[in-house]
Amino acid sequence: MTSPHIPADEIRAAFSAAMSELYRAEVPAYGTLIELVRQVNDETLAGDPALRERLEDTDTLDRISEERHGAIRLGTPAELSMMRRVFAVMGMYPVGYYDLSTAGVPVHSTAFRPVGEKALSKNPFRVFTSLLRLDLIADETLRREAEEILGKRRIFTNEAIALTQKAEQEGGLDKADAGRFVAEVLETFRWHDKANVSLEMYRRLHDAHRLVADVVSFKGPHINHLTPRTLDIDAVQARMPEHGIAPKAVVEGPPSRKCPILLRQTSFKALQEAVSFADADGSWKTGSHTARFGEIEQRGIGLTPKGRALYDDLLNRSRAVVRPAADGSNAHEYEAALAEVFQAFPDNWDDIRANGLGYFIYSLTEKGRTRRLPDAALSLETLIAEGLIRFDPIVYEDFLPVSAAGIFQSNLGDDAQQEFKASPNQLRFEADLGAAVLNEFDHYAAIEQGSIEACLRVLTAQEAAE
Repeated sequence: MTSPHIPADEIRAAFSAAMSELYRAEVPAYGTLIELVRQVNDETLAGDPALRERLEDTDTLDRISEERHGAIRLGTPAELSMMRRVFAVMGMYPVGYYDLSTAGVPVHSTAFRPVGEKALSKNPFRVFTSLLRLDLIADETLRREAEEILGKRRIFTNEAIALTQKAEQEGGLDKADAGRFVAEVLETFRWHDKANVSLEMYRRLHDAHRLVADVVSFKGPHINHLTPRTLDIDAVQARMPEHGIAPKAVVEGPPSRKCPILLRQTSFKALQEAVSFADADGSWKTGSHTARFGEIEQRGIGLTPKGRALYDDLLNRSRAVVRPAADGSNAHEYEAALAEVFQAFPDNWDDIRANGLGYFIYSLTEKGRTRRLPDAALSLETLIAEGLIRFDPIVYEDFLPVSAAGIFQSNLGDDAQQEFKASPNQLRFEADLGAAVLNEFDHYAAIEQGSIEACLRVLTAQEAAE
């Protein structure tokens, strides 16, 4: 009997599309950005047939234009726990732990995303979700007041909560309920131009940290950016000004390479938006708030622990030479230092694989699909050398703390840089979340190993059939 429940992948795809339409209406420059990214991707594919062929062969070409990630900032453990339950209805689970206090941002975070190969191919929507760390704010009085304000707000509608509970109890939602669920949850992410606090309180929060003001002052965790995926981030960065968009000065992440690794990100500067603040007499005072922006990303291969250690070392070495200034005044010097230092990281797929630096997915070639395995004991390397098995990079589906913090800081303002004592606390975060986060390295390693075993099963079955 066919289940009446809509697959979680379809609910996620519907929510991703609805979120994109909402943000396009709220931030028109995002629509301009989407069109620019589409143009650059089309041009890149037209000029690189080998890239197009690889994306087609790995069934990842169609997902490029649909790919998005968003970001939200939550204020309380209860909000984080409920958000986990909401995203689970969409087939999105917490992957990775990110401590951004090391880069001067008082939050720690995870990424909610689909985790299986099949789910990712259906719709790879991700939401980078941060929880405010009020414990990092020195002013104890302000901290207590902020906790009281956050304790009074309710970011989910009653219907969103009820439908989440129904999905948990019944194992899913039917078509009608799924449509209502998407509409109700979307309300959590909507922009509100009326603040929950007075202008005086907003300024106190703002003086503590701009991000604290962004989280505490509003009715809900408005989506602060959506991010399409590009195949050439440098081209998008260079052409944004032609479209009336002012990009941040430096692309975050590794330098431009023939074989992209991990994640590169850039953004346009955050909008200054009119906001009304409640006064003691019940009237409203007009002010402004800067938070929402547009972002672009270029994704490369997921790195192994060895590859990630090399990446982190090279990034630290480049920043020891030149640390990028928030105002972009030394952008060229930083980019030159980054390119020079990263020459130590191999830039072809064979060397990356041979050195155990990245994760790859293995599949049978046309020759491998039609030939029997001559010897079941042959090594993987021999099978590759004989042209029976091919390998392709596994796309990095996650985030980079330093890059995320760099985007945050550039959009909080040039004078927003602050220092906090590094204080990672994954156990506390997971307790607030109500679940353990998945380890990204284990996830990629399992995909890689599973693809190898699948190839060998088919080849061995061919031999047995003889």
